[in-house]
Amino acid sequence: MTRMFVNVAWTFRLVLGMVATVVSNANPAFAAEPADVVLKNGRIVTVDSEFHVAQSMAIREGRVVAVGSNADVAQLTGSATKVVDLEGRMVLPGLIDSHVHPTGASMFEADHEIPSFESIGDVLAYVRERTKVVPKGEWITLSQVFITRLREQRYPSRAELDEAAPEHPVLFRTGPDGSANSLALKENGIDRAFAAAHPENVMVDPATGEPNGILRKAGSILKSKPNSNAKSLSEAERDDRLVALFDDYNQTGITGIIDRNCSDSGQGQYERLLAAGRLNIRIRVSRGLSPGDDPGVIEKRLDAFAADPLFQQPHPRLGIIGVKCFEDGGMLTGSAYFRQPWGISSIYGIDDPAYRGMSYIDSTRLELLVRECAKRNLAFTAHCQGDAAVESLVDVYAKVNADIPIEPTRSSVTHSSFMSAHAIETAAKIGVGVDLQPAWLYLDGWTLNRHFGEERLKYFIPLKTLLDSGVRAGGGSDHMQKIGSLRSVNPYNPFLGMRVAATRTARWHDDPIHSEQALSREEMIRFYTINNAWLMRMEQEIGSLEVGKRADFIVIDRDLLTCPVDEIQSTKVLSTWLDGVQL
Repeated sequence: MTRMFVNVAWTFRLVLGMVATVVSNANPAFAAEPADVVLKNGRIVTVDSEFHVAQSMAIREGRVVAVGSNADVAQLTGSATKVVDLEGRMVLPGLIDSHVHPTGASMFEADHEIPSFESIGDVLAYVRERTKVVPKGEWITLSQVFITRLREQRYPSRAELDEAAPEHPVLFRTGPDGSANSLALKENGIDRAFAAAHPENVMVDPATGEPNGILRKAGSILKSKPNSNAKSLSEAERDDRLVALFDDYNQTGITGIIDRNCSDSGQGQYERLLAAGRLNIRIRVSRGLSPGDDPGVIEKRLDAFAADPLFQQPHPRLGIIGVKCFEDGGMLTGSAYFRQPWGISSIYGIDDPAYRGMSYIDSTRLELLVRECAKRNLAFTAHCQGDAAVESLVDVYAKVNADIPIEPTRSSVTHSSFMSAHAIETAAKIGVGVDLQPAWLYLDGWTLNRHFGEERLKYFIPLKTLLDSGVRAGGGSDHMQKIGSLRSVNPYNPFLGMRVAATRTARWHDDPIHSEQALSREEMIRFYTINNAWLMRMEQEIGSLEVGKRADFIVIDRDLLTCPVDEIQSTKVLSTWLDGVQL
């Protein structure tokens, strides 16, 4: 069914392509069929194979019907045609974020506003304020405050959390890992004996053997409880918050996203908004999958995904592309899986010189998952932060590729923050994509450089090497919390991502981090448009402004090809269009 849909789309594009040829020949018959919208006097960046920049573009029934000079496209202007004078402004294809978690992000501040944190003092101040609101004995939790982004570059200690909230269990979560106070540990039975039996999960004081509060894969051993006075939202209120987030995506220039761990309830919410005509963004989802389940359970789950109409014949606004698992821990939390040991670290609380991080899926199970997805034409991806995790997945892709071509599935590596020459070469050879987050270099590069040193960062978010090697690399944010493109935890402002991709500059760090990995202006635009359209399995429909494609585009306030590089991040979106309609 999917292949049939693609063939129909290509046929439609072919017909429109012939129509565009008629326009250039000034055919009177076609000129009698005016466009719905004509944009003129602009710099329209097509992002086609030659990266043409045109003056004018015409749209009919939501699709591009002509791109070219003002004179050529003017022939499609009729009495009812809406004419937009761009006055020299730049037009880009609608931007795409390859990695977001919008349903959770939209709910993050539903109960109360969460401040920004730059220090341990900020964290402890927040915890103290929450003790005035949360009933005694109930949990205070704080999620996704990455220690790499705190001035002290470490976890808040058990003692510090005890002092801030002596009568409340407290959990500080940062990705899969975290730290907890004494009451939280006690409530979950995490004592000296438990720590001795679970050394891979519970960090201890080397002098006493007592848990020091730092937990690896915290969710597997420690459970918190919701507050009795936490605000409860209705379904309609939750939908309104999600629509508000999508509106903010649109205002930031984003017209397409990939939800990289979509649940049953998340898909149901998207379907509800679609049915109500409120889904003003294109969404493709990687459905969440538990890799440790019984193989029979996994196969039934994959069968259900593959049989879903949203996979068989996706809606233009909503579809399933495949599944996502978690292969290793976190780069920002001290648990990514590396080929070399992490090294002793006060930042991450590591005292074992042989510690290489945490791997959650062995190669046998990983091959089963990839193979079963490939059989069903589902795109597989896994969270992989460390180079050992990345190489393990890419090697499994190569093994399965010998029997079932991987490239048509659009399988990828999620994050792929630390890579290697071998991983990049193999990914290019077999057609595996990667989904990266440039803003992490900006926010976390100074800590990673301090810990690992310049040499180990040679293949850290290696954008230029990836693109030069022919790997389809797309830009994402991993947006998880808050509404607001720069205030969000993991900022989703694509122009920040573009500036980082073009400069390799990090906050609080003097020099660019491996400047040889910086992208050109053209490459940084492709990174957030056509490359991500490929990951969405939609590059024949969106990602560039070519005849026959959907008219998703944005008008911006500056020329990204010529403006000073430090001004890229300040780009303002003047208007956002989806299917030829201004949002």
